Amino acid sequence: MEINRAVDALSALAHEGRLTVFRELVQAGPEGLAAGILARRVGVAPNTLSNSLTVLSHAGLVAARSDGRSIIYSARYERMSELLQFLLQDCCNGSPRICGPLTSLLARSACCEPNAGKPNA
Repeated sequence: MEINRAVDALSALAHEGRLTVFRELVQAGPEGLAAGILARRVGVAPNTLSNSLTVLSHAGLVAARSDGRSIIYSARYERMSELLQFLLQDCCNGSPRICGPLTSLLARSACCEPNAGKPNA
């Protein structure tokens, strides 16, 4: 990822409302959420949500698709992964003492657990 694209993505996320919207979409999974449902979940007016989604979309963090009369928004996980990789690519000059906790944190995150999302698996 180029530094300008990273700055665009970080700038888009550097707002409480947009970050809340993005996190809600990440939690929703690849199926995404209809705009109306998303607005109710995050508790914002439709025009405010529209502005947030526009900024996130221009930064490449959100995708939209039509489903009948609804627009479904979803997080672009590949872009999120690129951003995280960019932020960590030169982490601590490879020092295990510093990078080790980050690796452990990622391994323990809910999305990375082998049985995440599977009931009593």
